[in-house]
Order: sequence, then C-alpha cells, then structure tokens
Amino acid sequence: MIKVLVAEDNAVNRELLRELLEARGYAVVEACDGREALHMIEQTQPDILLLDIGMPVLDGFGVIREIRGNPRLATLPVLAVTAYAMQGDQEKIMKSGFNGYLSKPVNAGSLAQELEGLLSKQDDRNTAPNQSHENHADGKARAAASSGNRSSRS
Repeated sequence: MIKVLVAEDNAVNRELLRELLEARGYAVVEACDGREALHMIEQTQPDILLLDIGMPVLDGFGVIREIRGNPRLATLPVLAVTAYAMQGDQEKIMKSGFNGYLSKPVNAGSLAQELEGLLSKQDDRNTAPNQSHENHADGKARAAASSGNRSSRS
C-alpha cells in the first residue's frame, strides 16, 4: 500500500486530505508542522509527501531545503498543497524543489491526477527532484489530454 505523509498545520485540511486519500486506498500519516514532517519522514518512510507551505516551526520551503539537501531523502516526491496561489507563486514553489503544486481549496480530481503522475515517476528515483516548470506543464498537458480534456486540442 502506498504511504502518503500529509504535513499540514490546519486540522480541518489534514482531515479532508486524509479522507480523500484513504478513499483512494492510500495509507496516510500526518504531521502538524515542518519539523514534525521531517521527523515523520525518517520514522515512516512515506512514498510521497503532501506539504503545506505556510506552517509553524518550519515552513514548507524550509522542509523542502532539508529534504533536497539530505541524500537519503532527496528523491522523495513532494507535492505542495498550499494557499499560495498568487501570480508567480507556483513557479517559485516549483523552482524551490517541489515536484508538483496544488492550490487550496483542494480539488479531489486534481489531487488524484497529481498523485498518480508523481507516483508513476517513483520507479525512476534518479530523476532530478527539481523539475523545471516547463516539464511540470508538459506533464499536466499530457495528463489533461489523456483524461479526455478536449479544451487543450483547439
């Protein structure tokens, strides 16, 4: 079973993510702040991390720096799940070392799509963790096309 660590300081958001993930058959572990997230990564060895940016103790940017700087953790797929949704935020987040980005409020379909995309790359753990924004956009376009989204075929 695929194990997902949800690092989110808001209890309601953690519960929502846990319910969405468990409904899709994922095992879920949780952390309330960035420091706890790093501890839980070491303890539980998740397959993927869903990481909020604005957390106490250590924010998401601090967590991603620590993860990417640790050779044992550097290839862990990390999905930013954040309220940071202003122009330029997604690009900044992706350039910081995240593998994917979802803005809040979380859409269940988008969450599933992002997880499936990131986990499908999990077998190739030698891929550089800091994918370019262009690669991320290409992946989203391919996913949209494969889901039957005709708006990208104009």
